[in-house]
Amino acid sequence: MFINKLNQLYKPKRILFYQNASDEDIHNFYRGNLNDEIGNHANAFGTYDYPGIFYISRNGNDSHIDKVIGIEYRLDDDRISYPENLKSLILDEAFFYSIEIDNEIEIDINSIHQIFEQVAKKDYAHRAFSDLSIKQNPGVIGVFPGSKKIRILYEWKLNQEWASNIINDDIESFDKKFLYEMAFLDPITKHQNWNHLLPFLEMPMIAGIKDYTFVHFDVKEFRVLNEVYGHITANKVLSNISTAMKESEYIYASARCHNDNFAMMIKDMPDDQTIEFLNDFFEKLSHIEEDPDYKIYFRCGVVPMQRAMLSGNRVADAGKLAQSLGQTSNHTDITIYTDKMHDDILWGNYIKAYLDTAIKNDEFVVYLQPKFDINQEKIKGAEALIRWNYKNKEFMPPYRFIPFFEKDGSIDKVDDIVLSKVCAALAEWNKEGRELYPISVNLSRTRMYDNNLIDYLTGIVDSYGVDHKYIDFELTESASYDDMKQIIFILNGLREKGFKISMDDFGTGYSSLSLLTQMPLDTLKIDKSFVDKVGSVDDSEKDLTVIRHIISLAKELKFVCLAEGAEQKAQVDKLRCLGCEIIQGYYYSKPIPIEEYEKKYL
Repeated sequence: MFINKLNQLYKPKRILFYQNASDEDIHNFYRGNLNDEIGNHANAFGTYDYPGIFYISRNGNDSHIDKVIGIEYRLDDDRISYPENLKSLILDEAFFYSIEIDNEIEIDINSIHQIFEQVAKKDYAHRAFSDLSIKQNPGVIGVFPGSKKIRILYEWKLNQEWASNIINDDIESFDKKFLYEMAFLDPITKHQNWNHLLPFLEMPMIAGIKDYTFVHFDVKEFRVLNEVYGHITANKVLSNISTAMKESEYIYASARCHNDNFAMMIKDMPDDQTIEFLNDFFEKLSHIEEDPDYKIYFRCGVVPMQRAMLSGNRVADAGKLAQSLGQTSNHTDITIYTDKMHDDILWGNYIKAYLDTAIKNDEFVVYLQPKFDINQEKIKGAEALIRWNYKNKEFMPPYRFIPFFEKDGSIDKVDDIVLSKVCAALAEWNKEGRELYPISVNLSRTRMYDNNLIDYLTGIVDSYGVDHKYIDFELTESASYDDMKQIIFILNGLREKGFKISMDDFGTGYSSLSLLTQMPLDTLKIDKSFVDKVGSVDDSEKDLTVIRHIISLAKELKFVCLAEGAEQKAQVDKLRCLGCEIIQGYYYSKPIPIEEYEKKYL
């Protein structure tokens, strides 16, 4: 039988409304059948728990135990609608140990006693500010059957507590040892905490540490350990980690920082040896006694000695950054901090702070890359691309700012600039009587969860009096989206307003083919990575087959098919033979300023 040790808890003096229960009533409850006289009160205001089976000892021993089905309420509250047709009993305040077991078997009072006798042998129920122990003759035992689990609350007794001194601000009651432990030791593992490690970082020489590599790590999916195996098991994992850090000869000082986060100052070694040591360290901690098949993985950031020494007491920032980059599942990630990470942080923070000034100074410039009908050799539109004339001194390549703005959400402001400048150009060309073609603008994934987005974008376009059919919103397929219903809702809303919708970078991302039947697309853009593989002497038949079928799929779904990145005539000719209709690439034109686009194509 698997026992999930959940927690220890307190229930105040309360009133139990109940019905006497026969063995058949209890059997039916285990099978999910609860009569309405009790069941109708589940989750009612003032209830302390769900309906359950209660074993109540009237005289403090097992000679006479009442079996009832009932529900507990707060006492004497005029706001509560108490049950009217049930018996009632006042229950004294009590502490309980809570466990969870599989509902494969029905349990009785004897089996419950046996379970908790085993629990008590392994768990002393020591808490941060109180100690509990099993009550030999519990007054109340509660059993709460669920669809898959049975939760049991068994009364325990309070042996000792320190909480009252803290709650009452009784400073005089604390001795130095207690205060030291509270300040510098983790209450669960009794290992040193972050406050204890800080002096080692500030004054390492006092501990005889000349130099060190800094490590910061956490346990992946630690929440799963807590929820599935219980906090006792989870705490054991934390304690095992603490013990391993104490016993390792390579670790100078260490701490449990908070939750499942730990930090270590370790011996400086070449990177490959550091990684080998950490992999071995984590592997030895990767299993739990309760389930040998469950594997624990870690996410670890390493700050090499030189950067650790230069960072001083701020080294944890670097360690946490490197740690945060470990995003793979079912694998322990060990990421070494680099100067590039450091530079990227500084640069990202700087341009984020400078963005509004750059917008005010009109430093962002829109370029247009034409799209051509390769059968008629005629322009069919363009894509708007952002360029940053940084401080009006030099043009910055997009990779130096777009990823940073996407990460912090500032890309929304840049997208608005592009849309506004495109609309301004279209409005001017329309006023001059020039022929207009649709222009595509980026629609960043960070905006897709804004329910006001449709009206907001429509408002920008309408403020310039531009016909909606000339604006094509591009969604990047290489991005991941958590809520496809929301994405489809936004796209349908824009389509209903008369805007065009394109999927960019098709073939590189996460969307399934089935989504193509749901998304209201006008254009499917084949990613450049596919186009690069055509028109050369070593064409792969497999690559050509994939492209041919993408083009065929687009046509079958009534989408326009556009290929990005064609640079050679041979590529254009091959794409034409494969059935592609539109090309966007350097073969026809690189991205050019709006003024040049106007002169050449309008």
